Amino acid sequence: MTAPRRSGHRHPPTWLLHGGRPASRWLIRRRYDVREHGAGRVPPQGPLIVAANHTGVIDGPLLSIFGPRPVHTLTKEEMFRGRLGPLLRVTGQIELDRFATDLRAVRTCLHVLGHGGAVGIFPEGNRGAGDLIRFQNGTAYLALVTGAPVVPLMMYGTRPRGGGKDALPPRHGVVDLVYGAPYRVDRTPWPRTRRLVAATSEALHARMLEELAAGLALTGQTMPGPIPADEAKEIS
Repeated sequence: MTAPRRSGHRHPPTWLLHGGRPASRWLIRRRYDVREHGAGRVPPQGPLIVAANHTGVIDGPLLSIFGPRPVHTLTKEEMFRGRLGPLLRVTGQIELDRFATDLRAVRTCLHVLGHGGAVGIFPEGNRGAGDLIRFQNGTAYLALVTGAPVVPLMMYGTRPRGGGKDALPPRHGVVDLVYGAPYRVDRTPWPRTRRLVAATSEALHARMLEELAAGLALTGQTMPGPIPADEAKEIS
């Protein structure tokens, strides 16, 4: 696979991502009962990739705001074109073109990880049932390039069962965030073959499916099911 250049890349903004988290958590907890499980499994320092399942529109903010560390989350570029665009930029989220090999996004992730920061990624690619049936290889690639551990994050209750693409949990509903044990791979120098990336991704996928089942058993939650077909087309 082509090695992206990393020199001269700017770090995403961090001041609001770091400083605004306590107030943001307070505001969110006024509406939802957010419960964190296994946060102690998150390495307190060094490069980190947080890989989460994706069911609801609030998953990105939850990933970045909760947890022991602030996270720069890969966010589809369409979100940056709307009214949330300025907020996403000043909070250091990473713009991603999902329909092409986005080398700019890859370089930004490598820059963040190279400076000991945390990157968030949704391996499914977009919102859906959150059952991890779809699983893309980008997480494995970043882990192989940097040697950063991957912490699975399973989110439950972020979209009501049968809800549409923008459906929110009910007021005071329980939202569970379950962190799994870090998945570690050795940093692999160039060249990294497609076969190696695919095999690493397959092993990570299997681990995350285990974490998904364990989280369901721990929390007693259920998955929300797929987004209605007519709405799923709008986010695919």
